[in-house]
Amino acid sequence: MTNTTDKPSAFSTRESLALVRGLIFYVGYGSTMALSGLAVLIASPVCRFPMRYRVLSQFSIAIIYWARLVCGMRFICEGREHIPATPCVVVSNHESAWETFFLGWTFRPQATVLKKELLNIPLFGWGLRMLRPIPLDRDKPTAALKLVLREGTAAISEGCWVVIYPEGTRVRPMMTGRFNKGGAMLAIRSGVPILPIAHNAGSCWPAGLVRKYPGLIRVRIGRPIETAGRTVDEVHGELESAIRQVMQELRVGQAV
Repeated sequence: MTNTTDKPSAFSTRESLALVRGLIFYVGYGSTMALSGLAVLIASPVCRFPMRYRVLSQFSIAIIYWARLVCGMRFICEGREHIPATPCVVVSNHESAWETFFLGWTFRPQATVLKKELLNIPLFGWGLRMLRPIPLDRDKPTAALKLVLREGTAAISEGCWVVIYPEGTRVRPMMTGRFNKGGAMLAIRSGVPILPIAHNAGSCWPAGLVRKYPGLIRVRIGRPIETAGRTVDEVHGELESAIRQVMQELRVGQAV
């Protein structure tokens, strides 16, 4: 006679373990975030921007490896050879917080396009203000786009990478968010290529959940998309197609 309780029991055990991992992870995560903000605040009066960013990036590395130690989140990154020698616009899908730390570590120094509410987090947000972020008010999309174009162009001219998540907010795995055209517009205005990146971090670190799951996070860096002499729609279409295609490939790989 078949035991019909096996699957529910296995599911319950997996979810319980994921919750325990998440709770333990967030103890270290919260402490690291606070320390990183404090470290940047202390460094700000005596260190220039590149060094302040380097200080913060060490904490990004710590969070990535803390997630690996506590939650079993391993990762591989393919396509590093495609990263241009000089800063450009980097565009990635957004499934979790994991990729913000990974890309913050990979592209240094960086001007990150983020929601302005993050700057109000005690210590971490205060330190983040010292790192030239581009904070957006998502309730004012027209003003937000103008800010990205103005501040992003200035950042690239000063030797910073600009990282943009075109979905605007985190999207659960297997779901699809609308891609805005800000990345393509900024790259064309700045006269630089746009670098497409796709990953499956949400399978281990789901948006909006405490639970954390072990697994392999795959990050794939595509070939730079040239923007010279092209329209925004052309560049945006190629960018979105490149990212979505890889996202689908990574999802298929997860299902195997």
